[in-house]
Amino acid sequence: MFLKASLGLLPVLAFLIVLIILDSFKLVKMKFILSAIGVGAACALIGLFINPLILKALAIDFLSFARYVAPFTEELLKIILIVYLIRTHRVGFLVDSAIAGFAVGAGFALVENVYYLQSLPDSDIFLWIVRGFGTAAMHGGTTAMAAMIGKYFSDKHNKFSLTILPGLLAASIIHSMYNHFFLPPLISTALLLLLQPLILVLIFMRSEKATENWLGEGLDSDLKTYEAITRGKILETKIGKYLESLNDHFSYNVVADMFEYIKNHLELSMQAKGILLARKLGVKTQPDPRVNEMFEQLKVLEGRIGPTGRLAIKPFVRKSGRDLWEIHMLSR
Repeated sequence: MFLKASLGLLPVLAFLIVLIILDSFKLVKMKFILSAIGVGAACALIGLFINPLILKALAIDFLSFARYVAPFTEELLKIILIVYLIRTHRVGFLVDSAIAGFAVGAGFALVENVYYLQSLPDSDIFLWIVRGFGTAAMHGGTTAMAAMIGKYFSDKHNKFSLTILPGLLAASIIHSMYNHFFLPPLISTALLLLLQPLILVLIFMRSEKATENWLGEGLDSDLKTYEAITRGKILETKIGKYLESLNDHFSYNVVADMFEYIKNHLELSMQAKGILLARKLGVKTQPDPRVNEMFEQLKVLEGRIGPTGRLAIKPFVRKSGRDLWEIHMLSR
């Protein structure tokens, strides 16, 4: 039983390792991946408990339930962790959202495969390997895809409301198609093992390129603004002219706090981008020892500026998903 379960999970774990190796920025730690696998396993256990209750409540045959209801409930369970990670800005790019999704799917598939092994202990090992490979690839791939779609729309709209729904719907449809058994198990498994990794690697590579571009452009912009501040030429920039115009609406002290807030935010942003670029080059580096102090100062300044003041400087303080993740990463 252990051998069959291990073989069934092997392709997902192998591909997960490949994704981790390809992640040149080393955004995801092994502790995080193991935790995600554990969460996926817990979700599978919950599914094994609630699915029979839903089946009984709906009073439909098992085949219809497996094709049209279970795919949605299982994908919904698996995506809970992804929703939390995106909402709290703990994943910044498609790369780490894909790794997190694949890890959750791997944990879910492991428990599901062990459960079915106990139900069918005398099944042929070759047939079980085919079934196990297919289930593991399906669960890992659908959750990774849902995570990437959710992250993409969250970044695009710069907020998180219902942006996870397209990914959840797509994952549920693929899961349902898999449970329809349109193709023989061997062909279905082969297609999953060939197409899903190919699609995910292509998206992965595009995300890596987008990350590099974002880092380069963002760091250049931050440096130019920071140099203008440190050289006393801030009034020649758009930020300086804008802050000067606020003197008619806010007291001098509040405008000075706004200026200090933007300056601290720039320093933190540049540090975070510098650490990421160093990781890309394989260089280990640590943030400035003053980071915690700077975060505390930001909180104090936010309180003094007030909600109206924070709204006024919002155009000059990046608050996209990636930028919030960047600050979160540095705070850890």
